[in-house]
Amino acid sequence: MNLDEIRQLYLHRQSCRAFDGREVPEALVREICSVALLAPSACNAQPWRLIAVTGERRREVAACLQGLGMNKFASDAGAFVAVCEGRSNLTAKLGGRMKGTDFTANDLGILTAHLVLAADAAGVSSCILGWRNEEKLRAVLGVGEKLRIPVVVALGYAKADDPVRPKKRKPLEETFTVL
Repeated sequence: MNLDEIRQLYLHRQSCRAFDGREVPEALVREICSVALLAPSACNAQPWRLIAVTGERRREVAACLQGLGMNKFASDAGAFVAVCEGRSNLTAKLGGRMKGTDFTANDLGILTAHLVLAADAAGVSSCILGWRNEEKLRAVLGVGEKLRIPVVVALGYAKADDPVRPKKRKPLEETFTVL
């Protein structure tokens, strides 16, 4: 794989808000997650846990992600992956405290990026969702109160009339510097 192929993947991947309702097969969700879990983390702590939801139970998850008119499209997602904050290792915890950095939050962001890019490479559209009723979501997923779920990724197949949109990014000069 070369840089141009990676660029094409990045240009193709977008937040899908028009899923066609087809379910994403569990085996494909498992494969996408296994690739995403190759993501790097501070001190190799891997402070995460992914919980995938397929089948009819995904409707319960969708309800936890909706409210005040938000994320109505989630009802048509073909699967969900909850990105959960797991336990970090001692080295990463101490390093984070010493440097005033939340390495776990950084690591979860890196994992989420790997997840949506792996999905796109597998022909599956995605949308990263931060709006959620975390208490209800924990109940649906059967996890305890101590487990934080900062983000859920909706997976599915984009409707045919949802074309890839051009990227709107600030000019390179505004966001990049070489010293």
